[in-house]
Amino acid sequence: MVFNEDSRVKIPTILHLIQLGYTYLSLKDGEWDEHTNIFTSIFKEQLQKINPQLSDKDIQKVYDDVLISLENEDLGRAFYNKLIDQSGVKLIDFENFDANSFHIVTELPYKKDDETFRPDIILLINGMPLVFIEVKKPNNRNGVQDEHRRMQRRFQNKKFRKFINLTQLMVFSNNMEYNEEDTQMLEGAFYSTTNYKKPIFNYFREEETFDLNRILKPLSSEIENFVLKDTNLLSIKNSQEYLSNKNPNTPTNAISTSLFQRDRLKFILRYAFAYVEEEQGLEKHIMRYPQLFATKAIENKLESGIKKGIIWHTQGSGKTALAFFNVKYLTHYFQKNNIIPKFYFIVDRIDLLNQAAKEFTARGLVVHKVDSKEAFSKDIKSTRVIHNDSGKAEITVVNIQKFKDDPDVIKNNDYNLSVQRVFFLDEVHRSYNPKGSFLANLELADKHSIKIGLTGTPLLGSEYNSKTLFGDYIHKYYYNLSIKDGYTLRLIREEIETNYKLALQEALKNIKVLQGNMEKKKLYADHRFVEPMLDYIVKDMEQARISMNDNSIGGMVVCDSSDQAKMMHEIFQNKYADQSDSSYAQVAEAPLSYGAKKRSESKVNTAQVILHDIGTKQDRRDWVSDFKVGKLDFLFVYNMLLTGFDAKRLKKLYIGRKIKSHNLLQTLTRVNRTYRNHRYGYVVDFADIQKEFDKTNQDYFNELQGEYGDEMQHYSNLFKKPAEILEEIEDIKDILFRYNTENATVFGEQISEINERSEIRDIARALNNSKELYNLIRFSGNFELLEKLDFRKLTVLARLTNDRLSLINTRIALENNVDTDNILNTALEDVIFAFTKVKEEEMVLADELKDVLGKTRELLAGNFDQKDPIFISLKEELERLFKKKNLTEVTKEEMEANIKALDAIYDKAKTLERENELLKAKYDYDAKYARIHKRLMEKDPLTESERKLFEALKGLKTAVDKEILQNSKMLENESYVERMMMRLVVNQFKKEQNIPINTTDVKRINSLIVKEYMNEYNGYVA
Repeated sequence: MVFNEDSRVKIPTILHLIQLGYTYLSLKDGEWDEHTNIFTSIFKEQLQKINPQLSDKDIQKVYDDVLISLENEDLGRAFYNKLIDQSGVKLIDFENFDANSFHIVTELPYKKDDETFRPDIILLINGMPLVFIEVKKPNNRNGVQDEHRRMQRRFQNKKFRKFINLTQLMVFSNNMEYNEEDTQMLEGAFYSTTNYKKPIFNYFREEETFDLNRILKPLSSEIENFVLKDTNLLSIKNSQEYLSNKNPNTPTNAISTSLFQRDRLKFILRYAFAYVEEEQGLEKHIMRYPQLFATKAIENKLESGIKKGIIWHTQGSGKTALAFFNVKYLTHYFQKNNIIPKFYFIVDRIDLLNQAAKEFTARGLVVHKVDSKEAFSKDIKSTRVIHNDSGKAEITVVNIQKFKDDPDVIKNNDYNLSVQRVFFLDEVHRSYNPKGSFLANLELADKHSIKIGLTGTPLLGSEYNSKTLFGDYIHKYYYNLSIKDGYTLRLIREEIETNYKLALQEALKNIKVLQGNMEKKKLYADHRFVEPMLDYIVKDMEQARISMNDNSIGGMVVCDSSDQAKMMHEIFQNKYADQSDSSYAQVAEAPLSYGAKKRSESKVNTAQVILHDIGTKQDRRDWVSDFKVGKLDFLFVYNMLLTGFDAKRLKKLYIGRKIKSHNLLQTLTRVNRTYRNHRYGYVVDFADIQKEFDKTNQDYFNELQGEYGDEMQHYSNLFKKPAEILEEIEDIKDILFRYNTENATVFGEQISEINERSEIRDIARALNNSKELYNLIRFSGNFELLEKLDFRKLTVLARLTNDRLSLINTRIALENNVDTDNILNTALEDVIFAFTKVKEEEMVLADELKDVLGKTRELLAGNFDQKDPIFISLKEELERLFKKKNLTEVTKEEMEANIKALDAIYDKAKTLERENELLKAKYDYDAKYARIHKRLMEKDPLTESERKLFEALKGLKTAVDKEILQNSKMLENESYVERMMMRLVVNQFKKEQNIPINTTDVKRINSLIVKEYMNEYNGYVA
């Protein structure tokens, strides 16, 4: 028996959506195209309504064009462009959004050939299934990640391409509040858009207050009864769990309000998607919630007549993407008033110009670059809005580095009130000299212009701070929330080792003896100082790769001067670089699917110096790109790449010079991007930055406290502190208290007696955390904490415990006579392959085995009648395939045999599913009665006529539903239900269908029926 997520989460969510203005549509009355799941009659009717000029022939042509667009391998880009187009035929009327139709259906089958999946809730806009919601029960095993993995497999299946191309928005929820300590997104309600590889989950934290009394329509008893009857769940109407889950503030209902109320849905469908040409191929992105609320905040400012302000969003939160989304949104915002906007993105360095241009181009904007006084002067005085001939959306990216203080560049006394200039000024924490002329002349150039400053580190202080220059904050999103939301990482500050400090001091002393009084800049660039520094960095990087078990991570060294950076690169090339240059070439050719850098060892042997006077502009662009994709181990820099540089694999930052205030925070957050399973970015501190960081961090804390007030109780530091590590060490000690951690043999014997998965999982979690803590302590330089635990010994114990946990999982899933839920709901393919050592040439075969095993397991797990003898036989066949196997080694021959056997099980399971669905359809898709029907036909059939049995049970279903509709509280009294059922059974079987049954038969039928209804009412399914 398992908790029933349908009755406790799905139905309350459907009713909540009905209150938000959606109409429930029974699939019994629906008509849809099974190739796309578009409800054709609704689609064509709505198309005619919002495009009255179209003939029937025109409508059919539009539909055919839509079908063709869904065939593309483009993540639905061609279809999406049709969806939001308002200039020709409208698939959705965004100007009069209420003119569209909004329906909900449940369990609509998405099927192609022999493969099927059924999202729990599907939202139809004008008959098009643009949104679906998948719900899981609270506290389910593996949380929301179970559905994440399942959806990832479906997205990679080309059979479902049309459905993926059509779907715009998805929600995955197990109806739990977010767990702020949960880094794997196991608990909560998350939203996503489609991706051919892996959907990206996003938190949604609502920032506006809704008047639910106004937003939610009253729910009539007639509609509620209709939904419950259509889903065959009338029995739950009066259960306490069902009633409590109808609360509009449950996590699933709350995210439904945030995303699917009409105003929000209109905004998201039209403005919140971006197709991005990444290095790894086309991706589809959806607005993160801080980007959405920042966009709405910009609109609110404009509505109140305010034309400037600051977006304070932490580094890594996607400020360039925010500018892109606002180009889309503000274009429509101004066009409603016959005003044409002209967008500028202002930067102050050529590398930032190129980076911004690349990001905007990747998102589909036409980019016009301005990097000279003459070009900017001409552009600012021109009333021409776009430079391209295609009419596509455009942005002008301007580098003001060379002319920011020239008073004559942007003087302009000609205004065109039909043109609205919108300036996004990047990184407004620097370069905009208040005593210079750029800002003043930007104002003079167009006094009606809108100026939006973007920064993760606004300038603070009493004079010339960012707010003084650019206005108040429009929207704020600091790194404490960004870390919670999984967009960025916390940092670990690493002290350099004492023996190395002494070695450096000795080197400096020797240089001074030989060279006399030398300028500090030259002293730190001397090869006798740089070489031991580089040796330390290279050794540290290689050890980090080993300890993190990831050879793909890269490092960046922030040097004391450009001379030091050049010297470091020169020494590296002579001492560490692969002289044959073959590894660079080999890495460059390695397929990205195997990681940007496919090497077996952790050694580093490729590096590049990035300085304004080294190489051409194109060279520097290429080197930066090479680092991002993993062709370079190190970058040596001085001033370049300290802001705006985004490389996810950069996980080690070596700080070799003092950096002040906001510039320090900008630099540190180069390593805060999420990458694989890494939980931290690491900062190796050669320059003793701690004092400056603490001061800077306190300044921003004080600024935020002034803005947020009491909400700052949730503020968290960017760096993980020793006190936090010490607290975690104490937790580990408590968990391990009962066990002998001194003797690995005795410890192994002790945990071998543990058979409870939860108990061994707690021990494994503690020991695995100890391995990470050891690295943190070693990196952070708080070496006194190493005395608190024998970390090296715990590493051995962790390995023993992980092995034990895997064995318990495997035995539960495969070797015991486990119940159906365990064998089918455990990701067997993952468990098995955790034990399987497969050679590279067998990977294709292994993937095929995993795929067919996953499909078979999911198909059987979705069977609504798991007491069916045929089902039990198939489940036992599945168990026998892997029971008592030596899972540490699976041969090619065994894989081939298993694939063949699994294919046979899968075919039989498909046949069983088809027959089950046919029978369930006879009972209006009520699984209860289909199960009862099968039980009564399997042993001692009551009648030779299956048709007569069906007529009796169908009549019984109608009679019981009528009784429950009249008195839903009857199910609180089981004995009453038994007496009522007895009467109805006798009436339907004996009197109505003339089936001869005796007292034993009546009790048998009654027992089956009462059990089904009471299980349903109490929140269980058979």
